[in-house]
Amino acid sequence: MQSLEQIKAPVAKYIEIFNGKFKDYMKSQVLLLDTITNYIIRRKGKQIRPVFVFLSARMFGEVNESAYVAASLIEMLHTATLIHDDVVDDSQLRRGFFSVNALWKNKIAVLVGDFLLSRGMLLSLEKNEFNLLKIVSRAVKEMSEGELLQIEKARRLDIREEVYFEIIRKKTASLIASCCASGAASGGANDETAEHMRQFGEYTGIAFQIRDDLFDYASGKITGKPNGIDIRDQKMTLPLIYLLNHASAGEKRWIINTVKNHNTNPDRVSRLMEKVRQRGGLDYAREKMTEYRKKAVSLVSTFPSGPCRESLEQLVLFTTEREK
Repeated sequence: MQSLEQIKAPVAKYIEIFNGKFKDYMKSQVLLLDTITNYIIRRKGKQIRPVFVFLSARMFGEVNESAYVAASLIEMLHTATLIHDDVVDDSQLRRGFFSVNALWKNKIAVLVGDFLLSRGMLLSLEKNEFNLLKIVSRAVKEMSEGELLQIEKARRLDIREEVYFEIIRKKTASLIASCCASGAASGGANDETAEHMRQFGEYTGIAFQIRDDLFDYASGKITGKPNGIDIRDQKMTLPLIYLLNHASAGEKRWIINTVKNHNTNPDRVSRLMEKVRQRGGLDYAREKMTEYRKKAVSLVSTFPSGPCRESLEQLVLFTTEREK
């Protein structure tokens, strides 16, 4: 598997240009807001979403202003949802750094998230990129629906496997799908091709989320964070759903009682995680992750060959084999 830097190589120069444009797009006339957005920009992550956009664009044409707008729009809307999530969850850290709400309190964090949402929409309107706005707005709508569906089902812990896949399709995969669709569209791909790229991104996003589910069962020494967090948050992930589906009535009651009422008890959580491991929950999740990864690679392999397609294939592997 290639490193992320090797994967980025075909679009590295566009990422550098994007970083400058994105900073300019985020500027405002309010000093406090600029201070916060600069803090956010300095702590950017792996930039996987812009990489998906530019590789998708370059595979079908040139990286133009539309591609930069698409990448900026997605980053703004995604960052806004993360800030709002941190407020709702009362999270104090994001990527190992203090979250916006931890430093500037909830009210300011919510307003910054609102600014990013509106700035992203206005940017696409200013540039007459109505199709891009449509693609990305669909993703934001689905992300909200996915979060609410997860909350609804968490109350009863009755998530079936098909409901789980609907949740992660909306909550996680829709954003990566919008990266690929908007990138392809900006590069000149027709609607049918852009839809195929959206599907490629969706398969990739589903595999990505299942990989995230598996992290919860890994050693904290590997991932850099404590395990069992999903159980403590009462999230029904694929390994746990598999265990429930293959448990006796008595075991199901114990599992649900643990997740619902004893999710902060280290011994109960550890016992439950060990049951998931022993009964094949992790193996099943890996199989499903591999299945969606193969779907993604198979789909993208139908497009023009070259460095960008190869990097997209490698990016699928990277997102599903990463260690954190």
